[in-house]
Amino acid sequence: MQFGLTETQQTLKNTVRKFLAAECPMAEVRRLMETESVFDAALWRKMADQGWTGMIIPEQYAGFGMGMLEMAAALEEMGRALLPGPFFNTVLMAGALIENAGNESQKQKYLGAIARGEATATVAFLEESAVASPEALRMQARAAGGGYVLDGAKLFVPHAAIADFIVVIAKLDGQVALLVVPSKAAGMRISPMSSMDMTRKQYEVVFSGVQASDLLAAGDAALKALDRARAIATVGLVAEMTGGMQRLLEITVEYAKTRKQFGRPIGQFQAVQHQCADMLVWTESSRSAAYYAAYAIEEGIPEARLAVSVAKAYASDAYREVGNRAIQVHGGMGFTWENDAHLYYRRAKVSELLFGDATFHREQIAKLVIDAQPVSKPSEAAATGKAK
Repeated sequence: MQFGLTETQQTLKNTVRKFLAAECPMAEVRRLMETESVFDAALWRKMADQGWTGMIIPEQYAGFGMGMLEMAAALEEMGRALLPGPFFNTVLMAGALIENAGNESQKQKYLGAIARGEATATVAFLEESAVASPEALRMQARAAGGGYVLDGAKLFVPHAAIADFIVVIAKLDGQVALLVVPSKAAGMRISPMSSMDMTRKQYEVVFSGVQASDLLAAGDAALKALDRARAIATVGLVAEMTGGMQRLLEITVEYAKTRKQFGRPIGQFQAVQHQCADMLVWTESSRSAAYYAAYAIEEGIPEARLAVSVAKAYASDAYREVGNRAIQVHGGMGFTWENDAHLYYRRAKVSELLFGDATFHREQIAKLVIDAQPVSKPSEAAATGKAK
């Protein structure tokens, strides 16, 4: 692995930054926050025209077939700009699930629509327990009339109100199943939920005898697809979180240079310098973890799952702390609505929990590390007095 972006990847990153600075500056982010859906169809169309919606979708499904490193580079800039709307849940969540679980016909149908910017999508996973685990699923799907019918409720479904279709994770005959439901299906009720992050709307979706349009996978195939898609989405999220940290560092350093106290900029005081230095370390470390995890997934390295959990465990703590320090350095200004720091902090708090918080991923790290250690046979331990 080269510890740096290639010229092509850096060009992509710069292009995304330039586009977002022109099309979605903070004034536009704040405007969209005040709307019911935080979705701008014209902006979505422009993003699709740039090729973003098809970035990691294979070419045979109208995408560009780029890798995880390119996606991470783009997502870092989206996180830096605090991009609102359904990009993440459409491309990284629903798109990854369909690519890894769907058959050829389903991929052509759904991935093609996503890549061309013709459809937005989301994933309905969490339920009342709020535990992102197949074991926590209570929602049921049943075969009926040659298709499948869903009953139950899902919580914290991102951008459900504007999604053209929803990938629903449910139990079918006791097994995990992935099903696609059109957002306008009869028997479905979508209600807004409150969220700290006002750039991403969350919804409760209640299914009452709702007919699914497609079954993507069930049983082991569904579990494998879910595991793969969650890894992809988690790495993308860490890259996005890193971009948010980078922007918080930038605005905090700028404030420390211009805000004067006792006749000089507060950035000349060692205590403030230490705060900014800590923010830099957290940001750079998170960036390294994000890009290595993206590389590990792309290359199929055996330790990819470990790299993903290391990255998310670190970023969950780091983004929160960078947000804390940014607000502290800004002082009372950091708490005002007009200051952007609190908007990033809100995103940090929600992202901290998404796809598992730091505690969850440290538990995953422990399991992976312990499972990877060879264990001596009893006879060997007795003979040597040691356990390998």
